[in-house]
Amino acid sequence: MKAIVQNEYGTTDILRLTDLPQPEAGPDGVVVQVRAAGVDPGTWHLMEGTPYLVRLMGFGFRRPKARVRGLDFAGVVHAVGGNVTEFRAGDEVFGTCQGSFAEYALTTVDKIARKPGRLGFEEAAAVPISAFTALHAVRDRGGVAPRQKVLVIGAGGGVGTYAVQIAKAFDAKVDGVCGTGKVEFVRSLGADTVFDYTREEFGGGYDLIIDTAGNRPLNLLRKSLTPQGTLVIVGGESGGKWLGPVGRNLRALLLGPFVKHRLRGLFSTENRDDLETLRALIEAGKLNPVVDRTYSLAEVPDAIRHVSEGHTRGKVVITV
Repeated sequence: MKAIVQNEYGTTDILRLTDLPQPEAGPDGVVVQVRAAGVDPGTWHLMEGTPYLVRLMGFGFRRPKARVRGLDFAGVVHAVGGNVTEFRAGDEVFGTCQGSFAEYALTTVDKIARKPGRLGFEEAAAVPISAFTALHAVRDRGGVAPRQKVLVIGAGGGVGTYAVQIAKAFDAKVDGVCGTGKVEFVRSLGADTVFDYTREEFGGGYDLIIDTAGNRPLNLLRKSLTPQGTLVIVGGESGGKWLGPVGRNLRALLLGPFVKHRLRGLFSTENRDDLETLRALIEAGKLNPVVDRTYSLAEVPDAIRHVSEGHTRGKVVITV
């Protein structure tokens, strides 16, 4: 099979399109034929091996343990292990795996669900990682409730687009912050008010702020919360090469015990129950993925460079 492979950490120059053996299912595995794969900022963090903390977290200290990048995918079940009864060859599925930038990938039943009938493969591949993160930020860490006032910073990005829609699905009043070129786009997602950060500042009185951009100090964000409000830190690139986005999460964790506000970091994980929740929201028409642009498998380096620039509208997707 064709796959995008890296044998060392570095820039997109180290990525190569090459031939690899197809994965085997084993007793408990599911081999999928990948039709499309999503690209998120975590892809280039793992490609570069930065922040260095990711190397200490088991991804490989000197070189990556996994040679093929990519987590999100949508595709067709190719083969299943003898212990797998939930799926069979030919089923259309979406979810996560290790190494979706390839023609075939290995996953497990707890990481996949049947593809929503409303979506094509490209749209479905744009869902898992970013929508998981948004769901956990809004529902689990944010504890959103009906009629609460929610602010999503970075509302036009991969996670932000889902956070706006999910918060609306929970009957919250949702405002968004984005750049000039995305104002009407974010409004089309259902945001009640959209602030162009190049021209205006948002106000206060928010029960929940979800920050996916990471450019504002915690103390400044806290001023826009209600006295018992919650701040969820999702992203940010201000922690340097050692901590990266994790740095703001740690600062929120350390500050939390000393203030009345609830300051939450977020380390999202994938599971089938949440994937089914997302699938139900999609089928109900309450959650719609947005594909910024698509690239071929051979163009993965270009796709990762585009995402690393931080100006995507929704998600970037690889077609296989």
